[in-house]
Amino acid sequence: MDRELIHEDVQVAVARARAAQAEAALWPQARVDDVVEAVGWQCYRDGTARRLAALSQSETRLGDTEHLYALHRERVLGTMRDLHGQVSTGVVEVVPDLGLRRIAKPMGVIAVASPATAPSPGIACLALAILKTRNAAIFSPNPRARSCGQETVDVIRAVLDRVGAPPDLIQCVTGVGRDQVVELMASCDFVVAVGGVGTVHRAYTSGTPAVGAGVGNPTVIVDETADVEEAARKIHTGAGYNHGTSCSSESNALVHATVVEQFRAELLKGGAHLCTPEETARVRSVLWVDDKSLNRDLIGRSAGEIATAAQIGVDDPEKTSVLVLDCADPRAENPILREKLAPVLTLSTFEHFDDALDLAAILTDRCGRGHSCAIHTSDLRRADRLAERVDTCRLVVNQSTSTNAGSFESGVSFSAVLSSGTWGGGSVSGNVTWRHFLNHTTITVPIPEHRPSEEALFGRHWSSEIKQDELPHAAAAQPR
Repeated sequence: MDRELIHEDVQVAVARARAAQAEAALWPQARVDDVVEAVGWQCYRDGTARRLAALSQSETRLGDTEHLYALHRERVLGTMRDLHGQVSTGVVEVVPDLGLRRIAKPMGVIAVASPATAPSPGIACLALAILKTRNAAIFSPNPRARSCGQETVDVIRAVLDRVGAPPDLIQCVTGVGRDQVVELMASCDFVVAVGGVGTVHRAYTSGTPAVGAGVGNPTVIVDETADVEEAARKIHTGAGYNHGTSCSSESNALVHATVVEQFRAELLKGGAHLCTPEETARVRSVLWVDDKSLNRDLIGRSAGEIATAAQIGVDDPEKTSVLVLDCADPRAENPILREKLAPVLTLSTFEHFDDALDLAAILTDRCGRGHSCAIHTSDLRRADRLAERVDTCRLVVNQSTSTNAGSFESGVSFSAVLSSGTWGGGSVSGNVTWRHFLNHTTITVPIPEHRPSEEALFGRHWSSEIKQDELPHAAAAQPR
């Protein structure tokens, strides 16, 4: 696309968004909530969800249509639950003892780079959070999901128009070039980036304040005290759901040697195919090009399709849900231990829990530092030890790691942006929610003076009798 046209398209969209956001910035809470409810309902409706799921799968060839439909409904409903009754305008906090009040204000225009995996729920849920905070958003969908992204935005714009709100609060630019994305990010007030490493890097180097999603798939420990049947069921479901396209799909399982055969039997019972060493080598060769990059033609495809590509004979390709690859040495560098974006689970064993802790830390650093990990155990002290050992923003205990993005059986907020903190190169340590899309003005009034005790603050180091020349290394500390 011509650079001048790119510049013109972006600047026109930003100008329209600023005009719309200036109107929304004056809305009272009741008006904000009515708009959010109207948009949320239209996005949640069965017909909308089914149409967008079908469009997503046919356009991107990623994931399963029924899973995309269920995922869309679940995440919209969960986001609406998290937004319901929350105050996002006016005074949002009062601390009388400190004489403080905080007023919530919108950020302005937010640029959003959205991914090809599950594009419609990502756009819908971010739009709801952005509308709740009286901001405007301009979405730039992944080129692979351009039509689905535009259609999702069109659904939202139609609702805004119907309830008398400016449609330009939510827009979509569908240029395929990176130049347009970079221009958009630089022109807005805040950036949200969900996608690959390149997309997140462009967000953080745009010169605009930004938040990005972390990269990686979780490693899961199953120890000898776990409910193995339940652990296998949850890991199997998470690894295969929507053909493993979620960043929260279980990727690597570290299973105690005394229960690994039971674990394998449960996976087999659930519809997984346990690959032989030769079959594992064939999956590796077709799924990772030159042992490095994932094969774009196979990510997000069913286990049966990947098996066929790897020339693996399975009893029923349509009913095969996950391919399980054995890895005898998880300490060695191996692509099958990295991010997969496919219904593939790598299985390794351990004998001592300390070894499992070390392996979990190594694998998390390799395929998603800061993202997440999990443990299935009946000894919750081990969960605490894992949390201490691994640099991760999310530790899931006795659940599928699919709950990372929100679940009605978990207290974690629903989110389309799973940031990984500074460990993963992000600015937020945890799930990005509507609260991250607000600025605040703090009002302070005088309070009675309350000067602290020096002795209480400095503890054993405090003494009014100590002279400067009596302090150790005092001379060395003096500026020259």
